[in-house]
Amino acid sequence: MGSERSDATDGETAAMALKILVAGGFGVGKTTLVGAISEIRPLRTEELLSEAGQSVDDTEGIDRKTTTTVAMDFGRITIRSGLSLYLFGTPGQDRFWFLWDELSQGALGAVVLADTRRLEDCFPAVDYFEHRRIPFVVAVNCFAHARTYGAQDVSRALDLDRGTPVVLCDARDRDSGKEVLIRLVEYAGRMHAARLLDSVG
Repeated sequence: MGSERSDATDGETAAMALKILVAGGFGVGKTTLVGAISEIRPLRTEELLSEAGQSVDDTEGIDRKTTTTVAMDFGRITIRSGLSLYLFGTPGQDRFWFLWDELSQGALGAVVLADTRRLEDCFPAVDYFEHRRIPFVVAVNCFAHARTYGAQDVSRALDLDRGTPVVLCDARDRDSGKEVLIRLVEYAGRMHAARLLDSVG
């Protein structure tokens, strides 16, 4: 289930670490989300946007963006005693997708971050996780001045499989991001348990 256990020597509950991906389109707020909720200083692999990338990176609606992730973002958050999540933010542009297969190895699940102004940008991430049967939630990053849509509207627009959670969030807010992760862990736990029962039944 994408976890690592370390036995406690002082009688405390054994620690569990789960790997979570944070994916989505270019400029949707993945680096912001990881940075906002990580309890350690996040590892970032950002580079300045270059003139060469202007022909392939669609910056419409995010014209103030000056950097882009070229490998991954990494952070960590403790959800409760004995349970930590390792967060791996994926690069959003098509040309970096060769990294996704490596990053997704052993992942419990994923957060697909969405921007309703550019909802089509998260289609590839949704397709990627659906085809690989990796549990995911869609987290709609509520940007200022963007039209607000309900979770059901987003679910229909993305043609999500029945039961796939859609949550509204603010990627800048730690508590909001933590709620997204809790929903993902709960959902992924149910999905993995159901598959295990299917395999033995």
